[in-house]
Amino acid sequence: MKITIINGPNLNLIGKREFEIYGKIDFNDYLKFIISKYENFQINYFQSNIEGEIINKIHESNSNFDAILINAGGYSHYSVAILDALKSSKIKKIEVHISNIYSREEFRSKSILSSACDSVICGFGLKSYELAIKSLMI
Repeated sequence: MKITIINGPNLNLIGKREFEIYGKIDFNDYLKFIISKYENFQINYFQSNIEGEIINKIHESNSNFDAILINAGGYSHYSVAILDALKSSKIKKIEVHISNIYSREEFRSKSILSSACDSVICGFGLKSYELAIKSLMI
């Protein structure tokens, strides 16, 4: 199975900011770990702080991958454009969040992207990505 992980704005700073929320592990180090642990999956990674680039990656993923794991960061709460891109996608889509968005500020407790995804995993730290991968095995 071919999976693409798409991370949105500021997620390039995982392991470098707000340790109490995002932890101290650099995402690239974590990515190496999950790639080695799930050798049966082809895992691609993309991160951008730019909404249009995320939309383009979702469009590209439709013909190149079997599933998208998306953590759109702050865009999760208001990007109708990313929502529309996800709605147009026919592959499996799992929304992932490192923190429990329901226990944070009120504006973070609603993701408009969830309605276009097959499932949502949040609140397990970086393990949220691994749980999303495991869910694809069922």
